[in-house]
Amino acid sequence: MSLLQRLGQAQRGLDAPGVGVLSRTDAPASSHLPPAGHEAYLANVRRRVLEEVTGSSHSLHRAEGDHEIRVAVLDLVDHVVEENGFALSRDDRRRLVDEVVAEIMSFGPIQPLLDDESITEVMVNGPNQVYIERHGRLLLTNITFRDDEHVMRIIDRIIAPLGRRIDESSPRVDARLPDGSRVNAIIAPLSLVGPVITIRKFSAKPYTVDDLVRFGTATAEMFDFLRACVQARLNIFVSGGTGSGKTTTLNVISQFIPDDERIVTIEDAAELQLRQAHVVTLEARPANLEGQGEITIRQLLRNALHMRPDRIIVGECRGGEALDMIRR
Repeated sequence: MSLLQRLGQAQRGLDAPGVGVLSRTDAPASSHLPPAGHEAYLANVRRRVLEEVTGSSHSLHRAEGDHEIRVAVLDLVDHVVEENGFALSRDDRRRLVDEVVAEIMSFGPIQPLLDDESITEVMVNGPNQVYIERHGRLLLTNITFRDDEHVMRIIDRIIAPLGRRIDESSPRVDARLPDGSRVNAIIAPLSLVGPVITIRKFSAKPYTVDDLVRFGTATAEMFDFLRACVQARLNIFVSGGTGSGKTTTLNVISQFIPDDERIVTIEDAAELQLRQAHVVTLEARPANLEGQGEITIRQLLRNALHMRPDRIIVGECRGGEALDMIRR
């Protein structure tokens, strides 16, 4: 049977009417359990599936591409359900497959939050507490991780492609997701609540002056003044509390820079969204495993002065680079 046939058969099995009990008839129907018991029941099924995933002989480890992996997960769920006598409804089965695929291919329980465009920040405070920011409000979700180790696996998945590390000797790290979202992770002994992940999501569509005026961030007259300051080549500092919109405001102000100028940006983790064609993006680098090779924002700022910049934009000042900027 071809891959497409298997995928079609798997999806038909997932969506077929009347699909309820997928295993022995003497197994308890999970949909009849109370909410707390239902979640515990699904958690047990999920645990057994993920235990099976770790088996090196399973076909999942030979799957390539999104479709093959999903087909392999569907087969694996069917196997675990039948082998253990579990009973799942159609919706439970779909949810379980989605969760396992997210666990394997992306960022586990928080992947749906990252996919939600209305969410601007995701905050994991240990395995049992996940908050989001939506429309400027902090909201507690019902999403949890299994344990600290589960959170650590997601952190490792984020930082491994970047060559970063996090452990007891280096218990904090800054990184970014493939879409540009900024990530900070901090673990024990610095964190006493378990591994903590904070993700500032990257906006696929940069905000404009009209957006910020509509949000009430500033008036049109205030942006007219800022436009004049940029055109007059004045130095501008954007300051404010955490989550107050500093980067968003800086992105909007940068739109006033003429297209024929050379811009050098310097950041800890690149998140500025400049629309001009001539932009050189520099990013600071932490020390390597031996504690060597760190490149700070201050060093990059000094280097940028030798790069014939018309404009230098520093994403965040937290050290000696602030003095260098004032002096120049």
